[in-house]
Amino acid sequence: MSSEVIELRGHILDSLTLPKVMDEIVARQGSFRLRKLQIGQRREEPSLAVIEVSADSDELLAEILTRLQFHGAVVRDLGVVRLEPAPKDGVYPEGFYVTSNHPTQVRLEGQALPVRPERMDCGIVVDAEAGTARTVRFHEVVQGDMVVVGHSGVVVEPVSAEVSGGDGEFRFMGSEVSTEKPKSVAIQAIADGLRAARASGQKILVVAGPAVIHTGAGKHLERLIQMGYVDLLFSGNALAVHDIEEALYETALGVHVGKGVSVERGHQHHLHAINRVRAAGGIRQAVEAGWLTGGVMYACITHGVDFVLGGSVRDDGPLPEVLTDVIEAQKAMAAKLPGVGYCLMLATMLHSIAAGNLLPATCRIACVDINPVVVTKLADRGSFQAVGVVTDVEPFFVELLGYLEGDA
Repeated sequence: MSSEVIELRGHILDSLTLPKVMDEIVARQGSFRLRKLQIGQRREEPSLAVIEVSADSDELLAEILTRLQFHGAVVRDLGVVRLEPAPKDGVYPEGFYVTSNHPTQVRLEGQALPVRPERMDCGIVVDAEAGTARTVRFHEVVQGDMVVVGHSGVVVEPVSAEVSGGDGEFRFMGSEVSTEKPKSVAIQAIADGLRAARASGQKILVVAGPAVIHTGAGKHLERLIQMGYVDLLFSGNALAVHDIEEALYETALGVHVGKGVSVERGHQHHLHAINRVRAAGGIRQAVEAGWLTGGVMYACITHGVDFVLGGSVRDDGPLPEVLTDVIEAQKAMAAKLPGVGYCLMLATMLHSIAAGNLLPATCRIACVDINPVVVTKLADRGSFQAVGVVTDVEPFFVELLGYLEGDA
């Protein structure tokens, strides 16, 4: 049997972190022995658990420890970091350390290097001479890069619910996802979070799907931009296309947004919208030409909101700004994330998960979707700080804007 001793610190009981860790070990055919459990006597005091984790092989133990790090587990006998060269471009050495989205350090002889940026599902490349440790994805690895292997010398500082969740109401939302949660409490907490992020100078990221336009919520997102609560927008071709279609023809996918009825030959409208933008050279050129005068993308251009549009194989056109190479889209998204402290995800599963995989655990995430599975999938993929409101985005926006404008 192979074994390691791990530590869990923080609010590991009320957040159910301790039972989750135990379940994770058993589910992956490991075993554990609880060596020490020290419970904080007051609400603000952290608890400590020391657990010996065992498995039938080194490989299985490494797999279990990799999963436990997402819950903030730290290997107790840290030692110093072990480095091996990447065998070729785009390939990590065998047994490379897989990062979480928690703050992480690697220990070399005589120094501790913070790993930047904080990003899950990456390897770590260390430059001892420069004194740097950075997360890298497959396409960023270069042959000869010194990559962290194993868990020795890696220190993970788990982010508590207080850091990721903020006030009590927001933490309340972070329990099991349910359609029966009191939505007004949740929406007011999101409004408070947006205000706090703006007041502290943090950037606010909105990740939105085309359903925002289809449900008639486009005008509300436009208003949120006008109020200064959006600094960055991540989306795909569809949101931009149908937003511009609505601005030109009052339809989205051929359905009149205000009346909810199909329009004759309306199914062609989005193609005509794409064609006009492509002829102009892009969305900004369409705004500057004076014929695109409203909508979400218009608001982004006129209010200085940066955006990244990542394409897919389903796209019509696409619009000139759409990045059709997914690696380039991923790079563009990652490059714009420094300074983001709050992320509002609206009615999009794939873009929400993509953005969640790039965000550190210290960034607060609120996910609004009619499907509770979206929030569950976010949490399952490591974005534990994601909390959800299960509702349609249009009524969500009505109430959110009411709180932000002081009318509620």
